[in-house]
Amino acid sequence: MTDPLHTELLEIAQEAARRAGALLRDGRPADLAVAATKSSPIDVVTEMDIAAEKLITTLIAERRPDDGFLGEEGASGDGTSGVRWVIDPLDGTVNYLYGLPTWAVSIAAEQDGETVAGVVEIPMRGESYHAVRGGGAWATGAWDGTRALACRPAPPLEQALVSTGFNYVTEVRTRQAEVAARLVPLLRDIRRGGSAAVDLCDVAAGRLDGYYERGLHPWDVAAGDLIAREAGALTGGRPGERPSHALTIAAAPGVFEPLQRLLEDFDAWR
Repeated sequence: MTDPLHTELLEIAQEAARRAGALLRDGRPADLAVAATKSSPIDVVTEMDIAAEKLITTLIAERRPDDGFLGEEGASGDGTSGVRWVIDPLDGTVNYLYGLPTWAVSIAAEQDGETVAGVVEIPMRGESYHAVRGGGAWATGAWDGTRALACRPAPPLEQALVSTGFNYVTEVRTRQAEVAARLVPLLRDIRRGGSAAVDLCDVAAGRLDGYYERGLHPWDVAAGDLIAREAGALTGGRPGERPSHALTIAAAPGVFEPLQRLLEDFDAWR
């Protein structure tokens, strides 16, 4: 039976993600410009990232004023309730800046350090993904109603479709390209979508067999990691570790293990 608190957190996350997604979809200015940069001159923030995070944190704070926040665009605070919200108001900012459709709003709720609810809203697909710990993963979209998610049965690794991403620091992404070049002959193919949250949901929905990336932050993966795990995927980082800034992997059982071994052999975390 789902904890009533977790259900409450999910419902708040769904409302906040839906509203932020609508703001981003319908309020995108024709002359959208870069408002700031982060790790490098090409790692950008737009005015809409900032506006979406403010919408999300304001809504949550009105409903649950004692909760903490960790947001990509600066929302931070410990709170006193044991609940913390981990927020990426616009995952895939460069896609959004260029008018590409692969971007998402990602909101997760942690209780005592463990993710218990997560929502990923993908407005340009008309899709929303959600999960509560122990309650499975679910999606609503163009199909009729809400459907349960399950990752794909594992193919042999050489038939696996795997997605990845690249860092905005030149030296790091050059190294990532070297790893991808070694990996691609061993797979069906590699995709690069530009949003970690979307890639994790695509693993959950069976659209990808696996996903890996170096250099992610908690807000990039908190919701999508829970959704992927609740859909039956395995997630982790380096052997014996959770997903981390060093390495994040999500894949169907049977793909996860050989993919993780290859990434360790190739020093993909370095």
